[in-house]
Amino acid sequence: MSEYVIAIDQGTTSSRAIVFDHAGDIVSTGQMEHQQIFPNAGWVEHDATEIWNNVREVIAVALAGGNLTRHDIVAVGITNQRETTVIWDKHTGVPVYNAIVWQDTRTQDIVEELSADGGVDRYKQRVGLPLAPYFSGTKIKWILDNVEGVRARAEAGDLLFGNTDTWVTWNLTGGTDGGVHITDVTNASRTLFMDLETLQWDAQILADFGVPASMMPAIKSSSEVYGHVHSSQLLREVPIAGILGDQQAATFGQAAFEAGEAKNTYGTGCFLIFNTGTEIVRSTNGLLTTLGYKLGDAAPVYALEGSIAVAGSLVQWLRDSIGMISSAAEVEVLASKVKDNGGVYIVPAFSGLFAPYWRADARGAIVGLTRYANKNHIARAALESTAFQTREVLDAVNADSGVPLTELKVDGGMVANDGLMQFQADLLGVPVIRPKVTETTALGAAYAAGLAVGFWKDLGELGANWSEDKRWEPLMEPAERDRQMRLWKKAVTRTFDWVDEDVR
Repeated sequence: MSEYVIAIDQGTTSSRAIVFDHAGDIVSTGQMEHQQIFPNAGWVEHDATEIWNNVREVIAVALAGGNLTRHDIVAVGITNQRETTVIWDKHTGVPVYNAIVWQDTRTQDIVEELSADGGVDRYKQRVGLPLAPYFSGTKIKWILDNVEGVRARAEAGDLLFGNTDTWVTWNLTGGTDGGVHITDVTNASRTLFMDLETLQWDAQILADFGVPASMMPAIKSSSEVYGHVHSSQLLREVPIAGILGDQQAATFGQAAFEAGEAKNTYGTGCFLIFNTGTEIVRSTNGLLTTLGYKLGDAAPVYALEGSIAVAGSLVQWLRDSIGMISSAAEVEVLASKVKDNGGVYIVPAFSGLFAPYWRADARGAIVGLTRYANKNHIARAALESTAFQTREVLDAVNADSGVPLTELKVDGGMVANDGLMQFQADLLGVPVIRPKVTETTALGAAYAAGLAVGFWKDLGELGANWSEDKRWEPLMEPAERDRQMRLWKKAVTRTFDWVDEDVR
């Protein structure tokens, strides 16, 4: 009998199940998109029940695609959109409100309220994060404060919180029939509530937010057996043995296990993670200090992260909201029709600006428009915005670490775009490297689960699976690189201070 690991990748726009073999190659896949809900400007929600139903469906599709049964699967790994907040009734399994997505900006008032005493860095020494709408903590507080009856139910001990890893795990392990309420250190580190040193919930911060500790999941490592799939599910009795937030999972899947190694994922957003080993490095340049991973009882591995809110979702916006393209792939075709951006720059601050600026008052802008500009220039500017943002984050990483990167490993859906990857290498001045298996997020979750059950024996075996597919060497002259960055930074400043008392 062949043996495989299945990874559930519960992402921002879709849920996937991917089966991997021992070589780390994909055997079969199932995928379903879920609805993006925008009730008001700046609000982004998902239907958590729809997500759970889709997860069950994609598991079935992946098993059928590989002609597999539960007996062929040795472990389940889970990776997920981080910070997206679900609160549900532990007796009924029904969410009390839609999941509030990581991109959502409605909680800026809560940030301002909490930062009145100590500023936005009030808790940063303990949790590695500034106060910002991005993280789960403010979203939990918003639901408790604004959904009728919810705070009383939470204080009575009837409600549970989790990011989508916790929600999926609880349901897979039985839900109201004995579901396991846990999360891993990487997801816990995105809440604003976990102490980086103790890896436990900080009781004082929970109290400051007014969040009952009874809602919070138990914090576990990223690689251990948390429980088994419930008898009512297709994968019944298979151990759930790995959980990593999506960006940490991609880093793990890229085999960036050593301090000084880094990767950048180009997905809905864009996230650069730099491994700092067992040392907690506190950023002074606008980066986040986060957990990279923790394997069982081993010491935790930390990381610096540069989080960019909008990358691939800008292309999605051009397709769905503007109607400029009919498919995501079309943006590369249009961009290739012009030799440069024609002086057009797009700063996609739809949810404010994340790293390294952390400006919740910013909003998106297209600048440099003239009658010369056409949709090809706009398409090119949309792609280039991701590369510009990545360069700014990498500059911050270099400043914090003191060790400039010599190459950048990349993954995610946008790395199939050769033009974008070449422009990225040009802006960075270092090689950009794409692996053969680009589904590194799901692969990382599979690796974590497989390690826990002995399917893979150690990190060395995982590293041996990694192989290079393509690299792009920088071709741009340094003077032109500097000119481009100067104009980009000028464009970014035009987005500041847009949100005030009259504009949200």
